[in-house]
Amino acid sequence: MSTENLDGKVALVTGASGGIGSAIAKGLAAQGALIIVHYSRGADAAQEVVAAIEAEGGRAIALQANLRNIADIRRLFQEITGHLGKLDILVNNAGVARGGLLAEVTQEDYEAVFDLNVRAVLFCSQEAAPHIGNGGRIINISSSTSVYPHAGSTIYAASKAAVRMFTQVLAQELGERQITVNSVVPGPTSPGMFDNAPVEHQKVAAQSSPLGRLGTPEDIAEVVVFLASEKARWLTGQDIVVNGGAKI
Repeated sequence: MSTENLDGKVALVTGASGGIGSAIAKGLAAQGALIIVHYSRGADAAQEVVAAIEAEGGRAIALQANLRNIADIRRLFQEITGHLGKLDILVNNAGVARGGLLAEVTQEDYEAVFDLNVRAVLFCSQEAAPHIGNGGRIINISSSTSVYPHAGSTIYAASKAAVRMFTQVLAQELGERQITVNSVVPGPTSPGMFDNAPVEHQKVAAQSSPLGRLGTPEDIAEVVVFLASEKARWLTGQDIVVNGGAKI
């Protein structure tokens, strides 16, 4: 991994107990940041990420919160500021995918996706912003379905498009404090949620990239680490598509 000095920084990665989130947490920790490994369920998986970071000489703690609950979001940030005194980097990674054609989408599907993918991103950013010092970072994880939507992706694609719009607006609002806000837009990635897609869909996705493969969590994490660094100080309000050139 490239060297991006984050010594002394405190980073919160939501949904950090597996897949892309754990790779991001490990990547930021490798550059010196103290990582808050957020999880909703799966305390054991979160502790495994903490242990992996510590085994490499990094620092991390695991904190639980149900991000579908605004009161729980506020409690999480009170714990962070109460114990650590500050926050420098927020990575809004937690999310859920549900598919379905228009006729199949239910209210429960809509609420499950938008409560976590949209509302939680908004209120985590709201809680984080007063505590992030000048020069801090907010990095939102979107999805290439918001750029290349397909049948059956209605609510998921729309939720991730909202994340990209949050990115552009918050970059305007927080820029005077030199806080950058960017989104990373992953294509099909494995291991991760895309593993639940039909095998044929996975094959097509891999073939659609000129590089001939699916992305990995580490591919995404490398870009997040760069955006968190001082080297990315002149990037804000941007959607960085990280999909190996795939048009899917």
